[in-house]
Amino acid sequence: MGMISAVLVAAGKGTRMGPNVDKLFLELNGRPVVAYTWGRLAQAASIDEIIVVVREGMQSAFAELAEKFQLRKPFRLVAGGRERQDSVWNGLAALSEDAELVAIQDAARPCTSPALIAATIEAARETGAAVAAQPVTDTIKESADGKRVERTLDRSRLWAVQTPQTFRVEIIRRALAEARGRGLVLTDDTAACELIGQPVDLVVSASPNPKVTRPEDLPFVEAVLKHEA
Repeated sequence: MGMISAVLVAAGKGTRMGPNVDKLFLELNGRPVVAYTWGRLAQAASIDEIIVVVREGMQSAFAELAEKFQLRKPFRLVAGGRERQDSVWNGLAALSEDAELVAIQDAARPCTSPALIAATIEAARETGAAVAAQPVTDTIKESADGKRVERTLDRSRLWAVQTPQTFRVEIIRRALAEARGRGLVLTDDTAACELIGQPVDLVVSASPNPKVTRPEDLPFVEAVLKHEA
């Protein structure tokens, strides 16, 4: 069997945190957000190598992070692109030749469990593509202008997708090539699979798997990490 790789997408600007704030280096219990996320992939028995996609010029900061927190699993640092999908594309280009499956993980999700990583890998091995997700529990309204409710969506059919999003390597390469060829900008890798008619399995994320997006997210994420410790 081929290798199982991870692409850790850590090249975003995190603009919702405010100017000049790199959310990935904000500290949770004395450790940067990205150190937790990288650590989860490093500890996951199913992952053989990690491609860390970073903003150009940040390579040394990430290399120091790996040293400081003893992130020993084989890794490569790759410069990201303009959009998230460009960063993923660059990460895929850096995979080992015998990589068979790849788990794509947002660096801002530091609580992802090893069990969830493994479950998405198994589902992707079977189907070709899988995504961590949770059923939507809030009532969701649609609005065209952000001021008035247009309609209520049936939440029994709605899922909030997260990462990891895991694929057979040749499938995600083909899907992203299709998106790029059409000039589409996607914030979600499984959306590229929809373009080529590739089925995507939903893998229920049983424990909290929050994303650090705004400063007010930090206390909750910190609490989740403390609860697991």
